[in-house]
Amino acid sequence: MPEPAERMPIEFFQGEHPCVLAPERLLEDCELRTQRRSGPGGQHRNKTSSGVFLLHRPSETVAEATERRSQAQNRDVALERLRFTLAVEVRTKSIFDSAPSELEASFRNRYRGNVKRMNQHNVDKPALLAMLLNDLHAVGGQPSLVARQWKCSTSAIVTLVQSVPTAFALVNRIRNHHQRLPLR
Repeated sequence: MPEPAERMPIEFFQGEHPCVLAPERLLEDCELRTQRRSGPGGQHRNKTSSGVFLLHRPSETVAEATERRSQAQNRDVALERLRFTLAVEVRTKSIFDSAPSELEASFRNRYRGNVKRMNQHNVDKPALLAMLLNDLHAVGGQPSLVARQWKCSTSAIVTLVQSVPTAFALVNRIRNHHQRLPLR
């Protein structure tokens, strides 16, 4: 396991990882903006304000959804995209660095020994992914060390990370920083 000074340089977010928060609580930290889009059938005269843009103010991370005709559906899609983007782009301290918060500890206990392939729309997937990426950053991208902590197989860790291409690319950048071969 690399020393903190040897790790890939990364800016840490202070406090709990935003993905660990309940989606409704996360929305409180966001600025919601709507945009006018064409209505049913693409006519010019039936414009609706259905496009949704979410800005997570503390991290300045943005996600959008404009493909649905319903503002409520676009808000849900944008929130899901924001949570996955935050999971990949925002790093907090790992369990290898310090004791986790109560919320994170309860989440870790719930999934310890049960890290497996999750449905893309599972509300817990971004939070689990964020904690795995924090741990993988701390151990230099070695899934075998993280698997011991989570009491699961190395392949379960790799499979979950592979399911989100941007997360998989991040882990391979971390591995490259430590002169390790990329995961496949």
